[in-house]
Amino acid sequence: PAVPGELTEATPNRYRYYQNVCTQSYSFVWWDWARWEREIDWMALNGINLALAWSGQEAIWQRVYLALGLTQAEIDEFFTGPAFLAWGRMGNLHTWDGPLPRAWHIKQLYLQHRILDRMRSFGMIPVLPAFSGHVPRAINRVFPRVNVTQMGSWGHFNCSYSCSFLLAPEDPIFPILGSLFLRELTKEFGTDHIYGADTFNEMQPPSSEPSYLAAATAAVYEAMIAVDTDAVWLLQGWLFQHQPQFWGPAQVRAVLGAVPRGRLLVLDLFAESQPVYTRTASFQGQPFIWCMLHNFGGNHGLFGALEAVNRGPEAARLFPNSTMVGTGMAPEGINQNEVVYSLMAELSWRKDPVPDLAAWVTSFATQRYGVSHPDAGAAWRLLLRSVYNCSGEACRGHNHSPLVRRPSLQMNTTVWYNRSDVFEAWRLLLSAAATLAASPTFRYDLLDVTRQAVQELVGLYYEEARSAYLSKELHSLLRAGGILAYELLPALDEVLASDSHFLLGSWLEQARAVAVSEAEADFYEQSSRYQLTLWGPEGNILDYANKQLAGLVASYYTPRWRLFLEVLAASVAQGIPFPQHQFDKNVFQLEQAFVLSKQRYPSQPRGDTVDLAKKIFLKYYPRWVAGSWE
Repeated sequence: PAVPGELTEATPNRYRYYQNVCTQSYSFVWWDWARWEREIDWMALNGINLALAWSGQEAIWQRVYLALGLTQAEIDEFFTGPAFLAWGRMGNLHTWDGPLPRAWHIKQLYLQHRILDRMRSFGMIPVLPAFSGHVPRAINRVFPRVNVTQMGSWGHFNCSYSCSFLLAPEDPIFPILGSLFLRELTKEFGTDHIYGADTFNEMQPPSSEPSYLAAATAAVYEAMIAVDTDAVWLLQGWLFQHQPQFWGPAQVRAVLGAVPRGRLLVLDLFAESQPVYTRTASFQGQPFIWCMLHNFGGNHGLFGALEAVNRGPEAARLFPNSTMVGTGMAPEGINQNEVVYSLMAELSWRKDPVPDLAAWVTSFATQRYGVSHPDAGAAWRLLLRSVYNCSGEACRGHNHSPLVRRPSLQMNTTVWYNRSDVFEAWRLLLSAAATLAASPTFRYDLLDVTRQAVQELVGLYYEEARSAYLSKELHSLLRAGGILAYELLPALDEVLASDSHFLLGSWLEQARAVAVSEAEADFYEQSSRYQLTLWGPEGNILDYANKQLAGLVASYYTPRWRLFLEVLAASVAQGIPFPQHQFDKNVFQLEQAFVLSKQRYPSQPRGDTVDLAKKIFLKYYPRWVAGSWE
């Protein structure tokens, strides 16, 4: 509809922030300029004015390291592969899945220039990276007397890929290296004077002495202002939340007090669930941004803490002596649970919470589908009170459903909501399909709720199979396991294949499209497969970034489940305990085979979402209602 006149809306938030360092790897890694342009336009439409712009930084570091005397081989040995750059940038990893091809650097420099031009054209402030103190191992060869400390391991990786080297804050090389990088970076890209750096992300510092922590923090800031006297440091506050036992009051005060007040801008990264401002006296007077993290690993799965999100920004603003200066969205991965981000984007322009969330989600459905439908509205209200109403510190948007985990007898199937609400929302959406099926967003949501219902069913059939194993009822085990692995999972893969947003083929094609040769395309595809599954050479962070994609369900999750159920049935038949350790070794071979496979997958959708969702519904919904799984 036409806008009747000029509308002016004032926001109480100076900053509306977007991104997480991890988003660069979990979601943005294979993007071309067309996809970046769409994202930046979405940012502009939602009033975002502060966001990370971290592409191309490895190319700048390469120039600096070469100028200092490192060899190309030493630099190649240091950088991680593309899908793991986020953790290389924060010092958690090095070397793993590298090296970076030369063409990668060229393309990323080009992308960064276009990203910055577009962001600045909208009046956004791009946050550039700065030196955090982590250095390549080869720095010891070039500067034999340099003072470095080797950090502990991270994420179940051994020191071949973690245990990074941290430059001592008092070493004379620290300001030289930090200012060399920032000078080269700003010469290439210009600057808007806000820089991001994370020295101790999920890594315990070498010392808990406040004097050391203050010196390490001051060294990073001083290297910034040596180049840019107007520098402001954007710090992810995740370190204080992640290791609260280390970061006591004295340690937090040492970091926050080492930078002049107002020159440190802290992201309270997981504020909807575990805010840090409340236990740090509003970050000791440093300005902070109240952020909703919401998603871990870019997982699929309906999840939200909408009530906490709705109330959180106002509570932070009203906190005694609050230094809150903005709101933010900081998901590890995007392309899921759009309702959560729509609410957070609106809250960045509101002075108070949404008064009636049930009315808000009903209106959201109407706007999303282009027409009001009573059943669609009712479905969304059920989802609001169930999957989108997680509360308490235990709420994490990380999918641990048995569907996407390596099977065992110890899997947790508990959920924080009433499953009946999900099944009833599924029924209501299907009843609205006759009217709304022409809407692409409706079809997407129907598929997403169908996917969620199947995820619930997998958990329930797993419970049946486990109970049958424990009571040594082979027939019941074969029946429940057979339905799960030979009917339910293939049906899920088939319905996912009907929507372009849920295709493994599209995911892998995006990675291959970045390459300039067939060998490079194979490398990028394997990097992408690793991230989705093993996350490391030995399943180091297994299934952290799980997705529910057509092709991934068929070729990765289904073979694991079939092997598990075969071994479980054999254990009952032979009267022996389930050999979990041997199973883990055998299933790792399947997982690794998927990563190393060259199998191609469709990148165009097949089948009709509504028909396929209805087929699954008619088969399984009556069983849910009856409480019978046969």
